[in-house]
Amino acid sequence: MVCCLGLVLLLLLLGSVSSAGGNRCVDAAEACTADAQCQRLRSEYVAQCLSRAAQGCPRARCRRALRRFFARGPPALTHALLFCPCAGSACAERRRQTFVPSCAFSGPGPAPPSCLEPLNFCERSRVCRPRLLAFQASCTPAPSADGCLRDQRARCLRAYAGLVGTAVTPNYVDNVSARVAPWCDCGASGNRREDCEAFRGLFTRNRCLDGAIQAFARGWPPVLLDQLNPQGDPEHSLLQVSSAVRALEGRSLLSILPVLALPALL
Repeated sequence: MVCCLGLVLLLLLLGSVSSAGGNRCVDAAEACTADAQCQRLRSEYVAQCLSRAAQGCPRARCRRALRRFFARGPPALTHALLFCPCAGSACAERRRQTFVPSCAFSGPGPAPPSCLEPLNFCERSRVCRPRLLAFQASCTPAPSADGCLRDQRARCLRAYAGLVGTAVTPNYVDNVSARVAPWCDCGASGNRREDCEAFRGLFTRNRCLDGAIQAFARGWPPVLLDQLNPQGDPEHSLLQVSSAVRALEGRSLLSILPVLALPALL
């Protein structure tokens, strides 16, 4: 049964079902399949994330392969897979399953932990910490109609994609909306619930992130043509940190969460 389920998921992730029904996530998958680099990197993470280990899925290898995919793949194609706009549950479920969330996103336990747990791990991680700082700085809401300045949207999406494959990997929470969050909650955070809610609010109540995802959807499908005009090194751009972020690098992530999260909660 596990083998059959794995095969079904593999076909869902790598197959090229006809998009006549308007499933834009299928369009994104077909565009990735047509690009040798995108397809190779995607096949690598799917193989890692669907393989089995003695203690379940090989989460560390799975996440490492995902980071390679979003760092080295053509950004227009990797972002199309991650942010493809959906009007129905079938499309949204395909989008939610993009990076094998049963291994890369949820677990190992049956219930999500307190958000303080992955956040504390991220603070100690040389991989996760700079990416979370970049996300916080790039997706801080701005005084605009959609909460995100025009030239800020692309940076916000790059920074969000950079978190996939880290301890704070976010994903879509269901197949009926475009809401995203890490796999955690704040029910067991004790007297640190405020810190926990501030962190989770960076994803669940972030007008800039929401606005950037919506703007990406409005730009579909010409955005796929961007692959023909690459702008710089995608691996470098994922971890590009402004001088303002570098000034925060020596501080605790918890200490700067209120500064960066409060505008998102207003």
